[in-house]
Amino acid sequence: MIYQTKRLLARPLTAADLPDLRTTLMDATTMTAYAHGFSEAEVQAWLANQQRRYQVDGFGLWALISRDDGRFIGQCGLTWQQFADQPVVEIGYLLPRENWHQGYAIEAAQGAKKYAFETLKVPEVWSIIRDNNYASMNVAIRNGMLVRGCQIKHYYGLTMPHLGFSVRQNDLIYNL
Repeated sequence: MIYQTKRLLARPLTAADLPDLRTTLMDATTMTAYAHGFSEAEVQAWLANQQRRYQVDGFGLWALISRDDGRFIGQCGLTWQQFADQPVVEIGYLLPRENWHQGYAIEAAQGAKKYAFETLKVPEVWSIIRDNNYASMNVAIRNGMLVRGCQIKHYYGLTMPHLGFSVRQNDLIYNL
């Protein structure tokens, strides 16, 4: 276990999570921010990339497991990303549609923020969000983050504006 919240446990993703990863990553609606549902090869690469991150970076996206019944709720964790040509630690979250609108994303994101600040001693965490992903923006705001800038990403032949939200460990809002 990496961290826990009131309802969730965060642990490394394993090959046993592939069926749940497929449900999330292959669903075009869930993956709107990525502009497509993933193929089987992309799902396999996603899992391999998270496992590489655990080894190289010491963190990545983790499986979120219900403390009540042990079911897979989604993914949340920390990854290195680029924003404004700088490396930043990002809190990311991705849940299957059946788990949307139940407070899991904000609960998991707050747990990841606490883990980043208290365990990893990261001074600032980010969430880099496509400009039409209002649900994720609301999670970032509820997680104490402020908009710090905008950048354009090019993905699958599309131009996608993204907003960079962040919170610093010494921000007053984090310390409330």
